[in-house]
Amino acid sequence: MQPRVLKVLEFDKVKEQLKQHVSSSLGREKVDKMIPSTNVEEVIFLQEQTDEAAKVLRLKGNVPLGGLTDIRASIKRASIGGALNTMELLDIAGTIYAGRQMKKFIEGMIEDDIVLPILGELVTSITPLFELEQKIKNSIDDNGVVMDGASDKLRGIRVQLRSSEARIREKLEQIIRSSSAQKTLSDAIITIRNDRYVIPVKQEYRGTYGGIVHDQSSSGATLFIEPQSVVELNNVLQEARVREKQEIDRILLELSNEVAGEAESLYQNVETLGELDFMFTKASYSKKVIGSKPKINGDGYVLIKKGRHPLIDPQVVVPNDIELGKDFTSIVITGPNTGGKTVTLKTIGLLTIMAQSGLQIPAQEESEIAVFESVYADIGDEQSIEQSLSTFSSHMVNIVDILKRVDENSLVLFDELGAGTDPQEGAALAISILDEVYNRGARVIATTHYPELKAYGYNREGVINASVEFNIETLSPTYKLLIGVPGRSNAFEISKRLGLSDKIIKLAKSHISSETNTVENMIASLEKSKKDAEQELDDAEEIRKQAENLHKQLQQQIIEFNEQRDKLYEKAEQKAAETIENAKAEAEGVIRDLRKMKLEQQSLVKEHQLIDAKKRLENAVPKLTEKTSKQSVVTKTKRKLVPGDEVKVISLNQKGHLIEKAGNNEWQVQIGILKMKVKENDLEYVSSPKPVETKPLATVRGKDYHVSLELDLRGERYENALARVEKYIDDALLAGYPRVSIIHGKGTGALRQGVQEYLKNHRSVKSTRFGEAGEGGTGVTVVELK
Repeated sequence: MQPRVLKVLEFDKVKEQLKQHVSSSLGREKVDKMIPSTNVEEVIFLQEQTDEAAKVLRLKGNVPLGGLTDIRASIKRASIGGALNTMELLDIAGTIYAGRQMKKFIEGMIEDDIVLPILGELVTSITPLFELEQKIKNSIDDNGVVMDGASDKLRGIRVQLRSSEARIREKLEQIIRSSSAQKTLSDAIITIRNDRYVIPVKQEYRGTYGGIVHDQSSSGATLFIEPQSVVELNNVLQEARVREKQEIDRILLELSNEVAGEAESLYQNVETLGELDFMFTKASYSKKVIGSKPKINGDGYVLIKKGRHPLIDPQVVVPNDIELGKDFTSIVITGPNTGGKTVTLKTIGLLTIMAQSGLQIPAQEESEIAVFESVYADIGDEQSIEQSLSTFSSHMVNIVDILKRVDENSLVLFDELGAGTDPQEGAALAISILDEVYNRGARVIATTHYPELKAYGYNREGVINASVEFNIETLSPTYKLLIGVPGRSNAFEISKRLGLSDKIIKLAKSHISSETNTVENMIASLEKSKKDAEQELDDAEEIRKQAENLHKQLQQQIIEFNEQRDKLYEKAEQKAAETIENAKAEAEGVIRDLRKMKLEQQSLVKEHQLIDAKKRLENAVPKLTEKTSKQSVVTKTKRKLVPGDEVKVISLNQKGHLIEKAGNNEWQVQIGILKMKVKENDLEYVSSPKPVETKPLATVRGKDYHVSLELDLRGERYENALARVEKYIDDALLAGYPRVSIIHGKGTGALRQGVQEYLKNHRSVKSTRFGEAGEGGTGVTVVELK
């Protein structure tokens, strides 16, 4: 990729935004070195890396990368025998800790069955080095001071230091508290000069205390003297300080040698942690721009769904759908200079190089980006004063360079192609350049305001026109890209809204050729047709979603019905089995008694005994409850069924239409929007199809035909609520629902009572009841329809 192109597409600004999310200079260094890859497999791997890191952030919120520092220079110095200072050693301990925490964090997620193959593999290369970390932490405190416990010798030296300091202070305090001190001393304080304790003595009393003069005040009136009585004690103190420094140097060298011994592991840890920092930097940036992982291909196909420019405020940026490389490989964005074309061009180019760099793109899921070996861009005003080049000349220098290099693995972006010269010649050049790049097999997107190029997309296979929508009402671009619709001039409309007289506008229109007017009118019609089609598509999508929802609800009801039916069958079978068992037992008892009487033969069996036995046998016969209601008596009309007949499915108590015979004794039946196979003996003929109708299904004409299984009246006024109930019951009956729910809430009870009264008097309502505990209780009325 050419550095100039990356700069033109503002990739450097994306990098600056990325740096706001790094945890260390290691991550910042990797961001600086980040360039787009041209290898498809590598780009796929980079995208997998970022997606895995984004998954961790989504699940955990953040990662433990605190304490990470670039310690490579310190490791190198330690490796060649140098002694590190305390802060360098603390940075090494902090980096070891960061690596250990990160390793523990990722391994813990994997133990929780979270799939992280890339991160899991990466953290295996981190060596914990716990002992080295502890040695450093036990020797140096957080402020970089070597602690007494670093060695026994250092502890002894510091005990002696503190003892000597205490004795010196005691001697000097005796001097400054003496009766003569007020006369001989400038101030009753103890201070330090040249690392030795001194007192401030007036010039005229310099011989009073003897000793050594270390300094004097700026006026010369005060001398800072080390009294003779503490010279020896100060000497002892200085010797102890020298020994202390020697011991500290020894300890630091020893720790540095420990670091040198683990140099290879430390280098590997730093490299791994830098890679982890970079991965989570990209993931954090993706979260900020609401990015998603694009599909990657090497076929030159680009599909960006609701793509947004990452450097524009998310509150104002307009998402756009962009497709290139399948039905067409060139897009020509025409129309006046309204400020939207260049942004679109930069968005496509920037999102492409972001994806090739392993960054997720600010677009919807399922977007797709091609990996190009080169991205070329001629965007912006390239006028060069130093080289005495005009805007046109500068553009042509860039274009000539692009034409030398472009091939089938290139993405080419031209902004205002052919601009800066005579319109006719510029348009002719633009067409020739576009043809040349297209013939090379490259993917090309160009913007232009030349009207001659509006016909270009219609006359070339593989080329399509596009434009950026302009709102005449607000006199500003909407920044919405319209693929397939060429741009049209808005000069007359804008001028009229800005106050130019109709007379001048009418005169101007007379100078426009009839062909131009026809093209402009055609474009306006195309724009309107496209808008209407998009609106209808949105409406159809909404209807489809409602139909799917309704389908799911009906399926759930049928499942519940079948489960309930199976339970009732099972219960009935159990009851029948119990009844038969009881009958068998009673019959066996009667037979047993009769045999007993026969065996006794002491006397003839009496008549009343026979009558009793007969009665017991009659009582043993199972008695089944017969339903006498007229509704339960199914009268099947003996008639041969044909497709189109309206029938009743007896087991479901639902009406439907026969579609076709599915077997010897089976039919496919349409009930509402559901199709199902039903046994012929479970069908009852209702009526034949009307001669006019050729299809048993009704045509769905709009949203009102999709009726929900429940009506929510909460918040409605009383009169409006009853009107809605009336319409809803009619719609539910037309839809063939057996049961619906009306949600009226509990409240004061007025709405509930009104709904109940209305339903009680409705001719099509079979029964009503309040909902069960799981259905909403008294806040819901369940209505059974006839």
